[in-house]
Amino acid sequence: MYDRRITKENLDTYLKELAKEYRKRNGKNMPAEIILIGGASVVINYGFREMTYDLDAIINASFIMKEAINNVGDKYNLPNGWLNDDFIKTDSYSSNIVQYSKHYHTYSNVVTFRTITGEYLLAMKLKSGRKYKHDQSDIIGILWEQERMGRPLTLKNIKKAVVDLYGSYDAISSEMKDFIEVVMMDGSYKKIYDSVRKNEMENKKVLIEYDNEKPDVVNKDNANDIINSLRKRINKK
Repeated sequence: MYDRRITKENLDTYLKELAKEYRKRNGKNMPAEIILIGGASVVINYGFREMTYDLDAIINASFIMKEAINNVGDKYNLPNGWLNDDFIKTDSYSSNIVQYSKHYHTYSNVVTFRTITGEYLLAMKLKSGRKYKHDQSDIIGILWEQERMGRPLTLKNIKKAVVDLYGSYDAISSEMKDFIEVVMMDGSYKKIYDSVRKNEMENKKVLIEYDNEKPDVVNKDNANDIINSLRKRINKK
C-alpha cells in the first residue's frame, strides 16, 4: 500500500528528486519548466487545505521528463500519474496561464517550478466548477485566506483574472458566477467553507453510487447536472 497524500512537506521532496532525476538523464543544458496548478497550487500557497492526491501541471520539458516522473513515482511508491499534464485537455486550460504564474522553486539549476495563486487560481476554479471535487471549497478557502493575510480579493480582481485567462467573464457558467457573488456578499467564509466541503463530499458519494448503477454514463461534461438532479430527488424524499 502507498500513501497517496501529497502534502506541502513531501511535495517539495518529490520536486527536488524529480529535478535531480531529470538532470541526471538530460544534463544541465536543457532546462525544464513545470507550472503546478489546481490542488498543488492550493497546497503550496494556502494553509486551509493540507493535501492533494496528484499534481496537475503544464510541463515544458524534453520527453525525458516522463521517465524522470515515473522513476520518482517508483522510488516513493506514488501512484501512476502522480504528476501529469492531463489538465491541458480540459476547459480550464488557457495558454495565458504561464503569463500569470509565479516562481516557486528552481531545483538542480535545471527545473523551474511555478504556481498559480490569488485571483488567477480562483478564475481557474470558477471555470472548472466541479461540485464533486474541491473546486467550490477551494474558492471559499482562497477568499478566506487572502482576507486573513490582509490581501483580500475583490470581485473586480476576479473578473479581470477570468478575462485575462479566458477572454470574457461569460466563459464562467452563470451558476458559478452566482456562487461566488453570493459567497462574497455573505463573507462568513469559515462557516460557508465547512458547509460547502461537506456538500462536495456528499456529491462525490452520490456520483460514485450512480456510476456503479449506470457505468460509463458520467463524464466531466454532465457530472454537475447529474448531481443537481440526484440531489433534488434526495431532497424531495
